[in-house]
Amino acid sequence: MTLKKQLGIFDLTMIIVSFVIGMGIFRTPANVAAVSATPLIFYLCWIAGGIVALCGAMIYAEIGSRVPTTGGYYTIFAYAYHPSIAFAINCIILVSNAASMAAVSLVGSEYIVGVLLPASKDLAYLAVPRNAAEVKAMQVTVAIVSIIIFYGINMLGLRTSSRTQNVLMLIKIGLVILLIMPLFFVTKDADLSARIATTASTTPAPLMEYIKGFGIGLMAASFTYGGYQQTMNLGGEVIQPNRNIPRGIFASIILIVSLYLLVNIAYVKVIGFEELKTSKNIAAIMASKIFGSKADIILSVLLFFGVLAYINGSLLSNPRVMYAMGHDKVFPRGFTITNRFDALKYPLTLFAAVGVLIVFWVEEFDRILSFTMFLDCFGMALSAGTIFYFRKKTKHLDNTGILR
Repeated sequence: MTLKKQLGIFDLTMIIVSFVIGMGIFRTPANVAAVSATPLIFYLCWIAGGIVALCGAMIYAEIGSRVPTTGGYYTIFAYAYHPSIAFAINCIILVSNAASMAAVSLVGSEYIVGVLLPASKDLAYLAVPRNAAEVKAMQVTVAIVSIIIFYGINMLGLRTSSRTQNVLMLIKIGLVILLIMPLFFVTKDADLSARIATTASTTPAPLMEYIKGFGIGLMAASFTYGGYQQTMNLGGEVIQPNRNIPRGIFASIILIVSLYLLVNIAYVKVIGFEELKTSKNIAAIMASKIFGSKADIILSVLLFFGVLAYINGSLLSNPRVMYAMGHDKVFPRGFTITNRFDALKYPLTLFAAVGVLIVFWVEEFDRILSFTMFLDCFGMALSAGTIFYFRKKTKHLDNTGILR
């Protein structure tokens, strides 16, 4: 059956932003800083990642406008390569995306557990060793419960889940803007330029260390920028997809890149580059330094609500790949069956279950990050390559104005 077209340009833009802005921007800057010899290398990682994301956004905007279909991430592989290749790659990508959802849910749980178990954190907002087992168990539990709750919301249909997404994303964008505000209102003795100058004055590292740090840091930054390619899975449910998909992707990536660069500058200004390297819950530390010791509790709760947007977005997009695979008969036809709310009950259940199992088995964000980055790069390279096939097969669209 064909799913209804229910997503307008605002709905689509908020969903795309949610695909990209998970909790990575509140965690991976520490990973990038830890491998960067200087703040300059740190910023170059985020700038280069932003440029790659913009290029990728333009590619997927064009592909999405040429092939607007539900479960498009499967469809483009099936058309451009072969259904068997599409099946193999998308099975891998679905596991990768479930792992990303699991990773983000674990990061979000770190914030809320700091509130639920205040004795589990020290002045650096890190777990105290004697409570490590209790904290870890609580984090895993919260992450799993979060996935289950949004599984239930998505079972109520696309309209309910997209409206929920709009609210959650407005909260998250507001949080990012709040973290950027210190650039304009907070004055430190050791400001940003002083930090860069101080670091630059130390003994320089070997050239290969700079190159190695940049490469590893770019991987972590790219993880934080990724996700916009999932927009193609919603193509069949977007109103006027030929125009709204390119506009939604491009506008959202411009917004995201701008926010990411500004918030990373704010991190270095307020926390300091050296302290950032060992920080875990960055946003909570930011709030504590700017607004006092009590502000981090409120911010941690809001950040937890922010992470829910990524979980909801993952549950919105990925089951539609399985729907397309069921429609193409590479998955059982039961994967195309919807409930009375027009929700894809079997694909949704399977994807949520995989995410829960990954949280339960892996338990560590950094281990999931290494796994998903390899699979994401593999899938995105092959999917981006389909643009040449679709340009050839849809030449009649070149002069229609949909890509302008």
